[in-house]
Amino acid sequence: MKKRYVVLFIVVCAATGFFCSCNENLARQGVLEFDNIRLTFKEHLFGDTTAPACNLTIDYVYPVQSSQKELLDSLNKLFVAACFGRQYTGQKSAEDVVRQYAKTYTDDYRNEAEQTYLDNKKYDENEDTVGTIDEWYSYTQTIKSNVQYYEGNLLVYRIAKEEYTGGAHGIYLTDFLNINLAKMRPLHLKDICKVSNYKELLTDMLWNQLMADNNATTREELEEVGYGATGDLIPSENFYLGEEDITFYYNVYEFTPYSMGPIEIRLPYKAVKHIINLE
Repeated sequence: MKKRYVVLFIVVCAATGFFCSCNENLARQGVLEFDNIRLTFKEHLFGDTTAPACNLTIDYVYPVQSSQKELLDSLNKLFVAACFGRQYTGQKSAEDVVRQYAKTYTDDYRNEAEQTYLDNKKYDENEDTVGTIDEWYSYTQTIKSNVQYYEGNLLVYRIAKEEYTGGAHGIYLTDFLNINLAKMRPLHLKDICKVSNYKELLTDMLWNQLMADNNATTREELEEVGYGATGDLIPSENFYLGEEDITFYYNVYEFTPYSMGPIEIRLPYKAVKHIINLE
């Protein structure tokens, strides 16, 4: 048995001044400052360096200073829950959250994979497939977050996750939090839309924008190439607000096949001003 091999690397680096302002006259609520934790962690099955391993990579951005302590505490809980799960919001620090998450991830990997890996190796008499089995049990997970936009009372937080747990390919997802800093809570479509039938109106606009983006004249043309094959096009709660538009983000399989990747549809504010409250 080879010596157990574990690599744990955590770096905390200052991110003050990381964001550029498009409107210097718009004061940023809370005067927030952010830091970054980076971690790489590798754990082999059975603690044996010749066996498959899981590889965890985390690049986590979190707030460390604010003129409002309540806002700082609220954002930390929101960020932790979005990146790692609500069960980690009780940890004392961001470093504790990352360490505990890494431990749980690697413990779960070994508990779930070790016996099945041995069973597959035991009953597989074809030596040519041994390499493939090892690849199936070589898991990876990546979690990366960043503050995408921060102006006035609005902060947009982006979380990107990739994971492979065997099979033909992995899965990757990107989610967004649009946070009203004055109220210290995430924004949903119902919070920013000023008409009751906003879902129907936005659905039509999304289809029209998608047709324009693809030089199509009918929805049927889009459906022929895969749009709508795995789900309906609806105004997703996974959206992000920007300087000039609102973007609806659809992860793989939500609306299109895996091969088409994620879909982003941008609607300019000037086109949706009768639906969305821009104040």
